[in-house]
Amino acid sequence: MSKTQLKSRSRRKTNPYLKETLALALKNDAWHAAARKLSGPTRQQASLNLDQIDAKAKPGDTVLVPGKILSQGSLTKKLALVALSISPAAQAKLSESKSTFHTVKEEITKNEKASGVVIL
Repeated sequence: MSKTQLKSRSRRKTNPYLKETLALALKNDAWHAAARKLSGPTRQQASLNLDQIDAKAKPGDTVLVPGKILSQGSLTKKLALVALSISPAAQAKLSESKSTFHTVKEEITKNEKASGVVIL
């Protein structure tokens, strides 16, 4: 998908936080794949539980969930989770496994080259 198509998709978004995040992702070619997922319909964005993330990720990964992280299950690995939002119960469970959470916007500014980021 071209940058022009992504820009036209981002203009249709009404969530101001999502618009800012997409604008940052479009400025950097390394985040193009994440921008493609985030610019799609909101109802098709992933909502993953902790046990699903735990099954798909390797220890030490930075996992990007283009949607919301929910609290069912638990994490057995130390991960860096990146998502648009997280439920309060999932946030509490992250501290037990010593994992960290950042919003997508924070991760784009911190990790401009998208090194080590796995998109689920």
